[in-house]
Amino acid sequence: MLVSVIIPTYNRSGKVHRALDSVLRQSFKDFEVIVVDDGSTDDTSFWMSFYKDTNLKTIHQENKGVAAARNLGVEHSQGEWLCFLDSDDVWHRHKLSQQVHYHAAHRDILFSQTDDVWLRNSVRVNKMKKHMTREGDIFKESLRLCLVCCSSVMIQKELFLKTGGFDERLPTCEDYDLWLRLLIHHPVGFVSKKLVTKFGGHEDQLSKKYEMMDQYRLQSMRQLIKHPDLSDEQRNQVQSEIDFKSEIIKTGQQKRKG
Repeated sequence: MLVSVIIPTYNRSGKVHRALDSVLRQSFKDFEVIVVDDGSTDDTSFWMSFYKDTNLKTIHQENKGVAAARNLGVEHSQGEWLCFLDSDDVWHRHKLSQQVHYHAAHRDILFSQTDDVWLRNSVRVNKMKKHMTREGDIFKESLRLCLVCCSSVMIQKELFLKTGGFDERLPTCEDYDLWLRLLIHHPVGFVSKKLVTKFGGHEDQLSKKYEMMDQYRLQSMRQLIKHPDLSDEQRNQVQSEIDFKSEIIKTGQQKRKG
């Protein structure tokens, strides 16, 4: 079972090698890894040139954003299954083997995530209960917060393509948007082991660049509510969250003005 691992990166030469090395050290070996350099202007290309692994591809594109970079990686992939790894995160050594084993035992589950560890400025952070990684039908809960960790996901490529991939119009929250479209019909599986470490607190995080992330979640939901496959219950859930987030944004705007 070939797994295609997609790593998008932009001006992270000091971090992407750490992410890439964590993939190349996996105990499961039937994978290819595709690094998509999204128009970096630092020395990413120089450092990537030192890697000679036969299962590694590096693709360059002009800067189009993380959604476009991931989609391009998928276009060049050969695997039946896809994984995504942000260039500032790392995998633990048995991440792929544990997830491949999970899907072999749960053939009806077409995408899954693992548990993870959060570090902020090198200090471990305990997640609040609302952020806890979970499984099953989490469509409603995922409207409020992004509850699927992109760096831990494994998804059947056919399902990814059928769902439409990442929305390249979104500069952030593109993962939140995709998981919601998947969760309309598909429960998310869960490997309850901490197999990913996520690093936060650094200045090049998208969550720091885009302070009003609720605006992009709102944009996503306004598109989602038109989805023809939503049940009446799901449509009502989306509308309720649109109303909630709209009020938050409106209140925030009034505070900044006043």
